[in-house]
Amino acid sequence: MPVNPFIRLFLLVAVLGLGASLPATADADPSSARGSGGRDKPNVLLIVCDDLNDYVETLGGHPQARTPHIRKLLESGVSFTQAHCNIPICNPSRASFITGIYPHTSQVFGFEDWTANEVLKNSRTMMAHFRAHGYHALGTGKVMHNRDRQEWDEFGHPSDYGPFAFGGGKENLPHPDVPSPFRDDFGAVDGSFGPLRMLEPEEKLTWRTGGWKKQRELRYASDEDRDPTGDELNARWAVKRLQEFAQDPSSKPFFMGVGFVRPHTPLIVPQKYFDLFPLDSIRLPDIKAGDADDTFKHTVTSAEDDRSGDRGTKMHDSLVASFGGDRELALKKFIQAHLASVASVDDLVGGIMEVIDNSRLKDDTIVIFTSDHGWGMGEKAYLYKNSLWQESTRVPLAIRAPGVSQAGGKSPLPVSLIDLFPTLLDLCGLPADTVMNEKGRPLDGHSLKPLLANPPGTEWDGPDAALTALYKWANYYDPAMQSYSLRFRDWRYIRYENGKEELYHTAQDPHEWENLAMHPPHAERLVSFRKQLLDRIPESKPKPVPTKTDGERWKDQFFKTHPEADANGDGQLTWPELKAHKAKLDSKK
Repeated sequence: MPVNPFIRLFLLVAVLGLGASLPATADADPSSARGSGGRDKPNVLLIVCDDLNDYVETLGGHPQARTPHIRKLLESGVSFTQAHCNIPICNPSRASFITGIYPHTSQVFGFEDWTANEVLKNSRTMMAHFRAHGYHALGTGKVMHNRDRQEWDEFGHPSDYGPFAFGGGKENLPHPDVPSPFRDDFGAVDGSFGPLRMLEPEEKLTWRTGGWKKQRELRYASDEDRDPTGDELNARWAVKRLQEFAQDPSSKPFFMGVGFVRPHTPLIVPQKYFDLFPLDSIRLPDIKAGDADDTFKHTVTSAEDDRSGDRGTKMHDSLVASFGGDRELALKKFIQAHLASVASVDDLVGGIMEVIDNSRLKDDTIVIFTSDHGWGMGEKAYLYKNSLWQESTRVPLAIRAPGVSQAGGKSPLPVSLIDLFPTLLDLCGLPADTVMNEKGRPLDGHSLKPLLANPPGTEWDGPDAALTALYKWANYYDPAMQSYSLRFRDWRYIRYENGKEELYHTAQDPHEWENLAMHPPHAERLVSFRKQLLDRIPESKPKPVPTKTDGERWKDQFFKTHPEADANGDGQLTWPELKAHKAKLDSKK
């Protein structure tokens, strides 16, 4: 596949004289990373995709995946074929691997502002730690889920989930080709997929894109005559800065993060990528009828889910209903859009890697390619992330470390994203202490460096199983009362918060079709896995109960529960307002 023309433009431009000196952070230690042609610290390039499952070449997730550039990258380093996320939804996954701290350690299992979390705000992120040890940290796109700018010396573009269809009202709309009820049930993000195409006058729509706070019109006349998408802008930014680094051997080492939103919904990319996957040629994943009958995720839905049922199940059922009950056609439509979105990202990765591989950066730049979590494509009648099954937890993970990793190596051991941070510190020779003060926590993961040097090997300090938690909306997360999965080399064990269990012999049942948890021959193994899981998570941390003697803390808690108590709407709850509102509530009892 040719490299995207928006990237090619920058590859043809010689960038000269732009290597202006960049300020070091206040806590940086210049001596720890020499800024010269003979520096002893490698650069780091971290490429993160959103919602990318194993639908890339070499991982076997889908036989029609078209990812030649990602394949080349995977084959130039070590690919971890059983790499898993630590929680299969965006914010807590990124909070976890960017800080190297498990959700059960930090108690960030959901979409709260994790920079206000006591553990995480007192523990350094990857980029902050590298900055503190002499690196220039720069990033663009969706690397973290929020608060990106404050972590970097230099920041490119914010997360951009577009393109969106726009009808001139207050909100974005789903792609006009998506039928109801799917478009109505899930809206402009999850309920939207289709090619970026010329909009017809009768559709009365335009395209727009941008971050959540500010959006702009995206001009489209054809695939060759249009504005760049958000992902393309991020790739262009990365290409430009990498070219500048390549031409300045005296610059200090860099830590660069590039976050691509695709294949996160809305699955809208240029028409040429859809053309790679004719609809009638799309192959469906292997799906067993009634496969969800012996599973228990539906038993732990939250109040947020209960309004419409488990989201993944409802997305599947709504999509099928939108195509007249034709499940095959419905899934083909969605899978076509997913494959097209992955192919578009592959093109952008190719442009970035072309700069690396054709410059001096090739020999002193560590490259990591991964995703925050996977996505189910109809297996177990589920179309979403956020499950503890293989489709949601497995992610691509490739690490290319010059002089260390074995080209073409594949490691079958179960590892997880929690291991990225300690691996980079090991490879770059940086201190492993990322705790800022006594309120922070040390890294939970283990270095993958031994497996980079010997991919078929089994000798490393990490555990035998990758640990994944499940997101469920809550006001407070007691880590001992959550749902978890352990993915061993040949087995998967799931324990839900209500004690229900699933057990799959993945060596013989890679699709996780048969839950063996209730089969007597596996009782002893079940007991062993249960103990291993419970030994890895902390004891219960019940939510502190505010009391009236807590004063302001009690009032703040009441305000969160009853924001309407703020009678004058000034954003502050006074004691008289609280007393008046509480009296009103008591009168209704």
